[in-house]
Amino acid sequence: MTLKVAVVHDWLVTYAGAEKVLEQILACYPQADLFSVIDFLDDAARAKLGGKHAKTTFIQRLPWAKTKYRTYLPLMPIAIEQLDLSGYDVVISSSHAVAKGVITGPDQTHVCYIHSPIRYAWDLQHQYLKESHLEKGVMSILARFILHKIRIWDIRSAHGVDVFVSNSKFISRRVKKFYGRKSSVIYPPVDTDNFTIEKNKKDYFLTASRMVPYKKIPMIIEAFSLLPDKQLVVIGDGPEMENVKSKAGKNIHILGYQPFDVLRQHMQDARAFVFAAEEDFGIVPVEAQACGTPVIAFGRGGAVETVVTGEQNPTGVLFEEQTAESLAAAIEAFDAKRLSFLPENCRRNAERFSISAFKHNLINAINEAIATRSINPSSD
Repeated sequence: MTLKVAVVHDWLVTYAGAEKVLEQILACYPQADLFSVIDFLDDAARAKLGGKHAKTTFIQRLPWAKTKYRTYLPLMPIAIEQLDLSGYDVVISSSHAVAKGVITGPDQTHVCYIHSPIRYAWDLQHQYLKESHLEKGVMSILARFILHKIRIWDIRSAHGVDVFVSNSKFISRRVKKFYGRKSSVIYPPVDTDNFTIEKNKKDYFLTASRMVPYKKIPMIIEAFSLLPDKQLVVIGDGPEMENVKSKAGKNIHILGYQPFDVLRQHMQDARAFVFAAEEDFGIVPVEAQACGTPVIAFGRGGAVETVVTGEQNPTGVLFEEQTAESLAAAIEAFDAKRLSFLPENCRRNAERFSISAFKHNLINAINEAIATRSINPSSD
């Protein structure tokens, strides 16, 4: 018997980390139908998803849905619940917002690959309100009320998931805290084959990301301002670009957005890759290690799981606080034992997160979920 499979994603607007995971889920189940709140992918991104067009919700047809879709967040719970998945045996949701909230029946198996519980509704609520300038006033009260309602819905909808699979131990702890549910861990797929090891490093450090507040690029700039003898190359663009430029000294080289080939070359050549964000997993530090490049990262979130520290085959160092001083101290500590960070150890560590490992583990997890429900339909 061939199982009918549905794959549900939050929204399809850009091709980023969550979409890379979605790509490999669809590669595991190429005959699956795709569903999403909205779908505005361009042709290049759609090709990576096997050319699939998602079946969407009413939000797809609302004004400015392509660019202002986040403003429709209060409507997304009811929108996702309107998707009719009753004809499918297996539902796989790829969720960092509302995808896990699709309605399934008792004879269906719903496996949720969770990138994160809704960040801005839970422990990052106060950061979200601050960055959105919603700390005071009538709009602040309205925003807090909406987030309160979303939390209630988020907990209720978690009960409709048969099996949670988290993208890191960090997220697994959040799933347990917010939903009271256990989850296994399958790390996101990193295309390690797209990167080659380079043992001959040049005399500069590298950071690369979209320049948004939580990535802490200005803080990285400030740290290297404290270390004027060390060179930093910065790749990326975004809302904080002017702030970044204003802080850059002579040892900071800002390249802006660069195509992938240029980024990869810099990643291969760098002495170390600097990563200051608290990410749920963080693909880029793994990509750097696939190039044989060690990582200097903030010691919270996924980096704790992807960067090996200590005396045995280390692949980088972690710093304790998101401050320029803490990072500067970590850079100095890295330089003091830089010969211990061997490129081949970095590469070997990165291969733990390969695409083939992800696909193998995901298929096994879903098969196990199907088998468990067949044997014991009332199992959690």
